[in-house]
Amino acid sequence: MAIIGVIPSRWGSTRFPGKPLTPILGRPLVLWVVEAAKRAKRLDRVIVATDDERIREAVGSACEVAMTASDLPSGTDRVAVAAKPEPGDIVINIQGDEPLMDPDLIDALADRMIRSGEEMATAACPIQSPEQLNARTVVKVVLRNDDSALYFSRLPIPCRRDGEPDLASGLYWRHLGIYAYRGDFLARLIKTPPCPLEKTESLEQLRALWLGGRIGVIRCNDEGVGVDTPADVETVEKLLLKRL
Repeated sequence: MAIIGVIPSRWGSTRFPGKPLTPILGRPLVLWVVEAAKRAKRLDRVIVATDDERIREAVGSACEVAMTASDLPSGTDRVAVAAKPEPGDIVINIQGDEPLMDPDLIDALADRMIRSGEEMATAACPIQSPEQLNARTVVKVVLRNDDSALYFSRLPIPCRRDGEPDLASGLYWRHLGIYAYRGDFLARLIKTPPCPLEKTESLEQLRALWLGGRIGVIRCNDEGVGVDTPADVETVEKLLLKRL
């Protein structure tokens, strides 16, 4: 069994073309993510999955690079193509725009997959405000008593019928976009067309639940800070400087 970390790094972002090569404290964004992933103790391999030679050149010898087609339907497909996992392997999809990724979270996901029979694992942090709870850009997850996912939604869940939601109740969790997959389930996932729930919510992880897969959820306190737009660069640089 191998544990493989894959960082999808596509040039043609709709909102921010060329984002992986955006300078963060003078170095390309993608290299910050690679170095964070390489600090994880559980990963046997780290691969950047890209569709652009400029990104390949920027990564250089920092880690493996897999060239993938530009027209793949999703980041999950890009991860699967790059990793080429055996059925018993564990593949971790690491967001390519989060230079502050915690290596301990990557290890925690790997450990969850090693000790559980779950097909996938992901992470969540507490929802901090009514604004987060109500924002459709913030994905919520409801948990079972074993910290596996019951459902993901862009709407505020669980819904409190009477009165305002109690954010201190421990019921309200924000989903973070990092995933671990078993190799055989990842292959099944990308061969399955999007299901009605996934198309309605625009959430790919609902396809896994639709297929009957169980998704373990690691609770953490760090909601992560990504580079979604050029305006985020300054915020991320300030946070990185505090860690250096």
